[in-house]
Order: sequence, then structure tokens, then C-alpha cells
Amino acid sequence: MMTKEISLNTLWNSAISKDRVFHSDGLSHLPEAARRYLEHAIAPGTAIASAVRLQMHCEIKLKSWIPFKAEQVICWERGLIWSATAWMNGLPIWGSDRLIDGVGAMQWKLLGVFPVMIGSGADITRSNVGRLQAESICLPSVFYGDDVSWTTMDSSDLHSSFVVQGERAELDFTIDQTGRLKTVKLPRWGNPEGGEFHDLDFGAIVESEGTFWGYTIPTRLRVGWYFGTERFKLEGEFFRATIDDAIYR
Repeated sequence: MMTKEISLNTLWNSAISKDRVFHSDGLSHLPEAARRYLEHAIAPGTAIASAVRLQMHCEIKLKSWIPFKAEQVICWERGLIWSATAWMNGLPIWGSDRLIDGVGAMQWKLLGVFPVMIGSGADITRSNVGRLQAESICLPSVFYGDDVSWTTMDSSDLHSSFVVQGERAELDFTIDQTGRLKTVKLPRWGNPEGGEFHDLDFGAIVESEGTFWGYTIPTRLRVGWYFGTERFKLEGEFFRATIDDAIYR
């Protein structure tokens, strides 16, 4: 079953304000590394957002690296829509990946007419839930909730666990001494080899960051499968993104 084709604007306008602001004194019960990450990612007094709208330009690796521009809305209570235009051999491919109210889909068409990649069903939904989990780093207010648990191994390795869209997320962060995010890793449902879907290590290297509306988030990332192994460099990395702007609600 395909997701209902709601628009980016509809998803954005459905976001509900939390009517709260960020205070670091509410972090005293957390491990020191978790406090350091949150205090770096969210400025004091910042309104706790339930949604973010991102503008980005990117490259995606198919047989070669293909440039595109994209806009994305993440509404934490409902899901995400990522809408993009790519160019292959000088021709535009338009489409979107989405996860709305527990149903995932992807639809990409050459010239907006000829299907290039279309998918739906349980595997696509589960994979897109993993994408939402990974992209929570663009909405750091997610990690300010009481439903998030934190554990640490040392001052730079941090583990976050929470439930979204009925699936438990298990995110591993590395951060520096300022709390800046360096990498994120998680198990994600996928089939990069083209066979059966299964859990694989998925993650991103954060190369730069920026601050928008009180939130400091990654602005340049390298993303892919087999994260943390040599296969990431050789075949797993398939997405490079630069976030140009972000607004929060």
C-alpha cells in the first residue's frame, strides 16, 4: 500500500508546538557525555521543536555520483518527506522518499513521467523508519525527552535508545570534547546488495556543522551502509549531503 500523497507543506503544518524551552539544568541526571552533546546541540532558551524543514544540495551514488537538490520535512510525531530533483545524463528525475503515519514509500520518475524507482510495503517502511531514526540528529530536541535513555562507554562514545514509529532506535554517537557530533551509527533494515532485506550497520560521518534557530546540527555529511568497516569506503557510501538551511517548528 502506497502512502497517502500529502505534501511537504501539509506535513510541516501538522507539527504541534511543544510549548517548552531548553534548560541545561534539566540534564543533571544524564551521563556527562550526553549533557555535553545536548548543551552543544541546543542553545539555552531554545523552543523545543517537533519538526524541522531542511534545504540541501547533495550527491547520490548510483553507477556514478549524481547531483541533486532536495527539500525535507521531518515531523517527529508523523514521519518525513524527502523531495528531490536529480539529473542523470542531463535529464531530471523527480521524486520523493516518505514515511507518513507508519507507512513508507518511494517514487522516482524520469521527466516526472517515466517510473525509475517505485517501492512500498513492509520492507520499505521499516527501512524508512531507520532513516528517520538516523536523521533525528537534525532535530536534536528529540533527545531532550524523558523517553530517551543514554549510556556511555567513555567521554567520546555515547549510546541513545528510544522508540519512534513503533521501532526501537539504537544510535551510537561519537562526539568531541566540546560535544560536537562526529559520527552516528545504527542498525538499519536494507538491501544494498539487492537481495533480501536485513539489518546492516548504517551511519554518517559529520564533516561540518551550523546553527539554525538555536539548534547546532550537521551541515555536511557522508552517509552509507557497512559503516565502521572498509566496505563503507569501497562500496557502502552512497549519499553526500550539504544542508543549506533549516527552520524549526
